[in-house]
Amino acid sequence: MALRLPFPPYNPSCFSSSLRFGARKTKYSKILMTLSPPSKRREINDDMAKQMRTLKVEIKEVTHSMHPEKLEIFKSLEEWVEDNILTLLKPVESSWQPQDFLPDPSAEGFFDGVKEMRDRAAGIPDDYYVCLVGNMITEEALPTYQSVINTFDGVRDETASSLSSWARWTRKWSAEENRHGDILNKYLYLSGRLDMRQIEKTIQYLIGSGMILPAENDPYRGFIYTSFQERATFISHGNTAKHAKDHGDILLAKICGLIAADEKRHEAAYTKIIEKLFEIDPDTTMLALGDMMKKRITMPALLMFDGQDDNLFDHYSSVAQRIGVYTTKDYGDIVEFFVKRWNVEELTGLSGEGRRAQDYVCGLAQRIRRMDERAQERKVKQSHMVPFSWIFNRSVLV
Repeated sequence: MALRLPFPPYNPSCFSSSLRFGARKTKYSKILMTLSPPSKRREINDDMAKQMRTLKVEIKEVTHSMHPEKLEIFKSLEEWVEDNILTLLKPVESSWQPQDFLPDPSAEGFFDGVKEMRDRAAGIPDDYYVCLVGNMITEEALPTYQSVINTFDGVRDETASSLSSWARWTRKWSAEENRHGDILNKYLYLSGRLDMRQIEKTIQYLIGSGMILPAENDPYRGFIYTSFQERATFISHGNTAKHAKDHGDILLAKICGLIAADEKRHEAAYTKIIEKLFEIDPDTTMLALGDMMKKRITMPALLMFDGQDDNLFDHYSSVAQRIGVYTTKDYGDIVEFFVKRWNVEELTGLSGEGRRAQDYVCGLAQRIRRMDERAQERKVKQSHMVPFSWIFNRSVLV
């Protein structure tokens, strides 16, 4: 479920919200990257120092902001989810699996298949690999994303095996997503072009760090976030597929294309959920959309760290922007897409606060594009080479 939005920039102040749906519980905390400590005290101290240097931000966490009466809305949608959302999943037996596209380790031709992969990989440039690795690492942090959805009030999986429609969707969505990081990880390992230990460290750091998502345990905000995330992932994997084809690796292009197709189905599911919420509770949904847009959606891999680069996510995002894997323009297009898809401009009967949120969201895409134009002018002057540990510290233009 990879997502890299280079715009808007991370802004700690965005975590406080002026919206008031119900009682709020708040607490102050420091967001620190954490990892299981090594055995020696000095190593522990050195490791923690690296993590704390990477991100140490005091934010105001808002939790459980949704008014209790809204829980009934999500309970009432159980049957609708059964009929309209679970149907977007594919049966396991007819789903593609990573092994369908990788050399069979039990076959005599396994090493010949690996050699063919490595021959194709030799012609792919480093900047493409930086983006593909970043995609894979973000996908591999899937445990965090399932955990986050299970913090949403009214839809969480209370038992880890609940038969509710919401819980089954989350587990099965996660099961489909799990294949994405799996196949990319194996493919990149077999390519022989990458420092897999550095990549594995980055994955461990990221999962151990979690993610910053100011959804306030609120499924309105949470499913708005996942709608944007899945659409962006569809775009980014689609672009990596095009780049792979241009570089002559047709199999890799097919793999990225299959992942993009999965993300498109998942986008359809979350988009339908928000569409339904606009239908039955337009004002609360509009307020939630305005709030999430003002908060400037933070990306799931924002806390990415490899033990070396304190600005790894920014550098990775800059490369993705430069080569067109995922750009600020794409983000503006996504905002515009959902404004049209959810008929935001046509909503009526909103409260005063809801109308203000509506006006803000409807004008946001244009503001993003104007800011992007100014940012790109500055970026041309500031471009420089940065080493990436994933590619044995070879340098790439960011």
